Amino acid sequence: MSNWGKTSNISYQQWRDPEISVVTFRGTAGDSLRHDEEDQCGDYEVYTTGMHTVDLGERRTGQDPTEDTFTVEDAVEAIGFGKFQWKLSILTGLSWMADAMEMMILSIISPQLHCEWMLPSWKVAMLTSVVFIGMMFSSTLWGNISDKYGRKVGLTMCMMWVLYYGFLSAFSPTYGWVMVLRGLVGFGIGGAPQSVTLYSEFLPRKSRATCIMLIEIFWAFGAVFEVLLAIWLMPTMGWRWLLGLSTAPLVVFVTFCFWLPESPRFDVLSGNRENAMKTLRLIAADNGKTMPLGKLIANKQQEERGRIRDLLTPQYRRTTLLLWFIWFANAFSYYGLVLLTTELFQAGDACGVITQGAKTEPKCNLECKYLTLDDYKDLLWTTLAEFPGLFVTLFVIDRIGRKKSMAMCFLMFSVCILPLYACVGRVALTVFIFIARAFITGGFQVAYVYTPEVYPTATRALGIGTCSGMARGGALLTPFVSQVLLKKSVYLTLSVYCIFCLLATGASMLLPIETTGLGLQESSRITAGQEEMKTGQMSNGSEASPTQTSYGSSYNS
Repeated sequence: MSNWGKTSNISYQQWRDPEISVVTFRGTAGDSLRHDEEDQCGDYEVYTTGMHTVDLGERRTGQDPTEDTFTVEDAVEAIGFGKFQWKLSILTGLSWMADAMEMMILSIISPQLHCEWMLPSWKVAMLTSVVFIGMMFSSTLWGNISDKYGRKVGLTMCMMWVLYYGFLSAFSPTYGWVMVLRGLVGFGIGGAPQSVTLYSEFLPRKSRATCIMLIEIFWAFGAVFEVLLAIWLMPTMGWRWLLGLSTAPLVVFVTFCFWLPESPRFDVLSGNRENAMKTLRLIAADNGKTMPLGKLIANKQQEERGRIRDLLTPQYRRTTLLLWFIWFANAFSYYGLVLLTTELFQAGDACGVITQGAKTEPKCNLECKYLTLDDYKDLLWTTLAEFPGLFVTLFVIDRIGRKKSMAMCFLMFSVCILPLYACVGRVALTVFIFIARAFITGGFQVAYVYTPEVYPTATRALGIGTCSGMARGGALLTPFVSQVLLKKSVYLTLSVYCIFCLLATGASMLLPIETTGLGLQESSRITAGQEEMKTGQMSNGSEASPTQTSYGSSYNS
């Protein structure tokens, strides 16, 4: 750790936001503002929007406590996790459940339409890719909307969009109509990650990683529920009923979305302090806690919100580019494995051998086949891998950090893919796919924890949106590997996924910021002097103090 990280009087929060100064006072019992190191320190820090540091000295007896100030971060920490967050978990979780069902349905209806409409393999791949095309082009747009007009606005609009076009796609008369309507569904799903943006901004620091990981259980529930729905509907009622009933979680979400509050962090950033206070009082009453005394600080100088160029400033460029690749590789591998599962299960354990000169490699028999009950059962077992993947990652994420957790998941995925080169039997195939899916699922969820922590409020939704857009780009390309290239070469298909995940392992370790245990950043302003300080710190491989209560990071070159 560098001397700056140990002894500097400039906190990391000041480095990240020069518009914020520190007001220090020596408090007495009953002070409204709380510090995580209260047991160790007698001084409290309150961030205000001035340009000077003021020592208020000892508080005078009888001083009006309403002269105190606090930030949204202070209020969220004081209120803690309670009844409000549980209700928010369920409602935002429904959007994740719907997203998972719409994704899982792709691996179920593709073989059905392949046989029913006698589609060539490239058209089958396009059924999946068109959804991801819509998601890729809309993810940044939904992020921009959420940063400019509010998290609630963006999330509600995209979920209503998915409900409308998802239900209409059940009535598609031809392949062309399926393509158009599923593409529009994908356009709406591109906004689903904004539920994480909204949810994370209501969570206290100590609960954030755990809560975001646990809300991802709704994704796992959605995937499992979709397979169970397919087992019930596909043999008798067909794929149209499956498409229609898969919108059920969205119906529930839209029915209760009026309850969703706007993020107080967004309200403060946009100068809407009254709305922020109203929301915070609502949360405090719901949780049975008291609000901090004093006045909520609002920004005097409004920041521009939702600008992509802010993600590529020198301060964030390296982080953004690495995250874009990590999200791309994660979705490319995750959805590739989902699609690969049905393809390999259809082939069973029967592998022929193609001899081309001196070259010999196994090739699975992948002609048109409807999914059988055994295929659905195996698909269900591999889908259940979402749960252990989440729990394993939940166990390590706060112990070894976000970066190492992502790297571990990518590496273990590659290790589990290697045995498939031997063209193993169906039981072994199910086991290895189960383990691989557990780890790639965990890696995806760590990325959802890390990304909103690393960006400030002004660009948080856009940061998640652009990362999600890159992920959809990976998902867009993966059907041509898992469904088309697989028919040409099993070896080459598996190698592509292994290489991408190994590269993502390295990218995870190269991320310059470790966000474990840190508060959400509110501002992105930085001065030249502080940029120089950051550069010096990074060159020394030093870390910011892990006990800072303001938003800080570790820079490990």
